[in-house]
Amino acid sequence: QVQLVESGGGLVQAGGSLRLSCAASGSISTFNAMGWYRQAPGKQRELVARITSSGSTYHVDSVKGRFTISRDNAKNTVDLQMSSLKPEDTAVYYCGYSVRVGLNPSYWGQGTQVTVSS
Repeated sequence: QVQLVESGGGLVQAGGSLRLSCAASGSISTFNAMGWYRQAPGKQRELVARITSSGSTYHVDSVKGRFTISRDNAKNTVDLQMSSLKPEDTAVYYCGYSVRVGLNPSYWGQGTQVTVSS
């Protein structure tokens, strides 16, 4: 079992910045992947950015140049630095943990709301 706890959401004006953090605990596997996903009202949950235990990253096109994912393996944490936020970034953001790179997340955090006002 892996537990994920997110923090850092909130309300920000368009153009502003927020930093999300996720702390993982429990049975952490060696070659895992962690990512940030988001779900806007009426839409499906989608991948925002992902990072492997070796540090390889992937960001979806809509956030490239604005969001940066990073992790600290010693602390089992993953952060998402979000800048130049847009109203369309408004969503509940979830941290996801995959037991192996290439697999979909098996564990999810509780979610944190990010609201960007215009």
